[in-house]
Amino acid sequence: MNIAIIGTGYVGLVSGACFAELGNKVICVDNNEGKIKDLTNGIIPIYEPGLEQLVKRNYRQKRLFFTTSIKEAVMKSKVIFIAVGTPSKDNGDANLRYIEEVSRSIACHMNNYKVVVEKSTVPVETNTWVKYIMKLNNHKVDFDVASNPEFLKEGSAIDDFMHPDRIVLGVESEKAKNLLVKLYEPLKAPIVVTNIQSAEIIKHASNSFLAAKISFINAVANICEQVGADIEKVAEGMGMDTRIGKSFLKAGVGYGGSCFPKDVKAFIRIAEKLGGEFGLLKEVEKINENQRKLIFNKIEKALWILNAKTIGVLGIAFKPNTDDIRSASAIDLIKMLQDEGAHVKAYDPKAMDHARSILPNVEFCKNPYHVAKGADALVIVTEWDEFKKLNLSKIKKLLKHKIIIDGRNIFDPKKMKQMGFRYSSVGRPV
Repeated sequence: MNIAIIGTGYVGLVSGACFAELGNKVICVDNNEGKIKDLTNGIIPIYEPGLEQLVKRNYRQKRLFFTTSIKEAVMKSKVIFIAVGTPSKDNGDANLRYIEEVSRSIACHMNNYKVVVEKSTVPVETNTWVKYIMKLNNHKVDFDVASNPEFLKEGSAIDDFMHPDRIVLGVESEKAKNLLVKLYEPLKAPIVVTNIQSAEIIKHASNSFLAAKISFINAVANICEQVGADIEKVAEGMGMDTRIGKSFLKAGVGYGGSCFPKDVKAFIRIAEKLGGEFGLLKEVEKINENQRKLIFNKIEKALWILNAKTIGVLGIAFKPNTDDIRSASAIDLIKMLQDEGAHVKAYDPKAMDHARSILPNVEFCKNPYHVAKGADALVIVTEWDEFKKLNLSKIKKLLKHKIIIDGRNIFDPKKMKQMGFRYSSVGRPV
């Protein structure tokens, strides 16, 4: 099938490469000429395991193409996916400016029947507006709009696309439904077919629920710390209940990234605009923001005065196996430390290039041991496998004080104590 993906950000590029891998001819469109030039030369703008090889292979085999021309992509394609950014406004609303611009452009260049599929995360009723804008700009050509939310996790996005838990299709016609079902048929995954409004809400509801699980377990972890309970055993006991499940019950420094913070804010605003109040999600946000402060308080408790102290930070990306630093816990934590006059040394396997412009006064290091050398304390913020395999005896010798604040609970508290570290984690007794 001939497909167009408009937007070569995280979702667009991964989806385009995966659709091509399934045998489709895919044209990826972006208005950033530099990015398109890089992609045609095999330079991938984001880090995602396996993506570079996937893009290069399908480009070489002439199933994946890159262009700045929406006209070319629209005229050559039967199904057109919109995968442009929907960043948050100051009030929490999703900024749909790019959605409108792209909808208008698609309409102006349609030459025959198309299915226009919204893949970006958008508020409910966005597709109603997409359809309205397209009809205003082209009332001669027949088309359908549809909603097909993505559920990709950064760090495992290709596997998530190729082996999905479910595929959600919000459609208005049998024609659109049949085309999209055929497109996804090779994945042999359960398909939920519903109306467009339901599909739009499924995405926001899913991400908000997962964020709520993270904030819930972090709130429980704080109780555990007060009474000497072990949050990992508590989470294990909870997660064995099939009604709850073990995923997203990992206590730590809180969630970040491009999806959860933005989607929680947007879902709160959707409820407010419809005359409701989503107090539960407001508390989810509050707990998440407070987790960063709790880790900061642990550092302050260990060192007392932070001014002129050197703090080593391991991990900048919001999660491992990505270079994404959007809403990353480490960014907020580093700025809090710097506000107190601390000197921060940091290392991340993939995210440092993105972080340099945001954190100009941080001393970026070539490896974790360089971070630890002479530091008053070491703080773990991202659970990269590289950090789990650290030579702790070497780290102990390099640190000025044997203090480790583990925001991701990657080490055994008893072992750390036996080795002579002053070790603090989240919701676990030492």
